[in-house]
Amino acid sequence: MYDISKKEVWYGELRTERGNTVLIFDGQFPEASAGRIYFYNTVRDQIIEYAEDIVKVNLHDLDDDAVKAAKKEFGKAWEAARTAFMDKHDGWVEANSPKSAPVKKAKPVAEPVVELDSEANSEIDPELETESLEGEFDTEWSNDDFEN
Repeated sequence: MYDISKKEVWYGELRTERGNTVLIFDGQFPEASAGRIYFYNTVRDQIIEYAEDIVKVNLHDLDDDAVKAAKKEFGKAWEAARTAFMDKHDGWVEANSPKSAPVKKAKPVAEPVVELDSEANSEIDPELETESLEGEFDTEWSNDDFEN
């Protein structure tokens, strides 16, 4: 029977009516959905999410010679699939890995407050300011400005 808790990378065989398939489990995979588990399926050459309760009765450990043969036959394809899978799940792994340190967010830098000189502001007469603006935005037009 299979026991994935003993090894970081587990090599085993899924035995079904349709045939036997070598599966590889990696303890560094992100956690799958509840009740499910990820295995690399050597026939499909991809990492697949399986219902653990359904497949666990059909999983069997490979002996040492079979593990060596599996590593030799599927090693490169396994590494490529694993790398692609982990790249897709990289953000999830970093955020949920107890081994990784929490990501430190940069503190926002406060912009310096510019204080206006109160003496300079006291020299401005608000009434004069308003009158000059009214002249600029005068919207009254005389009929002389238009040609008939």
